[in-house]
Amino acid sequence: MDSSFRFKQFSVADDKCTMKVGTDAVLLGCWVNPTSAQYILDIGTGSGVIALMMAQRSNALIDGIDIDPPSIEQARQNIANSKWGGRMNIINKSLQKYCKNHSNKYDLIVTNPPFFSNSLRSPKENRNISRHNDKLNFDELIFSVKKLLDQDGRFCLILPENESEVFKDKAIINGLFPLRNLNIYPKKERAVKRILSEYCLTRPSLEGTDRDLSVLMIRNDDNTFTEEYQELTKDFYLEF
Repeated sequence: MDSSFRFKQFSVADDKCTMKVGTDAVLLGCWVNPTSAQYILDIGTGSGVIALMMAQRSNALIDGIDIDPPSIEQARQNIANSKWGGRMNIINKSLQKYCKNHSNKYDLIVTNPPFFSNSLRSPKENRNISRHNDKLNFDELIFSVKKLLDQDGRFCLILPENESEVFKDKAIINGLFPLRNLNIYPKKERAVKRILSEYCLTRPSLEGTDRDLSVLMIRNDDNTFTEEYQELTKDFYLEF
């Protein structure tokens, strides 16, 4: 039985991947604006879902990297089954090694990164690698992004609230500056679930990004999806 996750213009199989297609990846893929990008890098591509979302919304050449061989195999198959395979490339390499051997710059870098540091671990080591930051901590991520990002490029990621604040502090200290954010709430009067953030290499002229924070509720009180969430995801989800 085909268990692929079906979007409007492509499908994603993820049964071999350490991380399945989830809301975080879809939110990031919908929120990022790739239309003017020429070269995009997806760090920790997994099934390739974010890379495929970037391909649908741009004419860019897209590279996806991951350290998990089964995920790489499945991402390559998902891309081969799409209509954008000719401008997408999936590479089995860590970001640290990729950064050392890659001299070209990207005008857009995206990632749904591992962020757990001290939480309960899974008995499956490959799942730990995709969820815990042992193999890619924030300092390494920031260093690599700065090396790979074009001077006028943008870096976008999704993190939980606490981790997002830690990342922002480290990023600013190391010369990566926040441009915009989107706070994701499951419902009204619930705590922030995730924060989508966009960074650049040049400090914005207006100090402080708090004034630029925006908010998105995923569900209404009756558990239906909000109009804002449907509007954000309508190019991809079949039900919208």
